[in-house]
Amino acid sequence: MNPATQRFSVRTSRREEYVDITDSVRSAVRAAGVTDGICTVFIPHTTAAVTINENADPDVQRDLVHAFARAVPNTGFHHSEGNSDAHTKTAMTGSSAVVIVEGGQLLLGTWQGIYLCEFDGPRTRQVWVKAVG
Repeated sequence: MNPATQRFSVRTSRREEYVDITDSVRSAVRAAGVTDGICTVFIPHTTAAVTINENADPDVQRDLVHAFARAVPNTGFHHSEGNSDAHTKTAMTGSSAVVIVEGGQLLLGTWQGIYLCEFDGPRTRQVWVKAVG
């Protein structure tokens, strides 16, 4: 079985934010018809990323935005578009995440969610999901 790659869009509203895409990824896995296997979530952008992190307390996402701003400030870069910090944050975070699928469900920890990491918004971002079993 080679199900098609599922795709969906996410509209971000700030320059830097974390958007919970867990439910959309679950829907994509259901649409793929995979009940046991793995799911890869891929972000085809150079200034956005994907991560798995806590989804119980929204302060965690705000803290991540602040931590990255301190670790990689938007100063001292040479890229003419002025978003080198976004490229760096994406390189540090990564463009894909893999989740086990079992019984048609994403095997995430109790407090885990899947997040699109926006580092150069607001924009409309694409998310590609490939579930295979």
